[in-house]
Amino acid sequence: MKKKEINKLTKEQSVKEFEKLKKDLFNIRFQKTNGQVKNPSKINETKRNIARLKTLMERKNA
Repeated sequence: MKKKEINKLTKEQSVKEFEKLKKDLFNIRFQKTNGQVKNPSKINETKRNIARLKTLMERKNA
């Protein structure tokens, strides 16, 4: 997700997206251990998006 897309999310949408990304990261890691991952850079991209969402949620709560 782009920074602009993340900033447009409401609080509820950002929480849902955060949970979705956490599940995706778990699944990607599981695929990596089994040697099934097709795009290894997806792990770093997902981690960055999770960090962006966490930062946004903290700013909205403050």
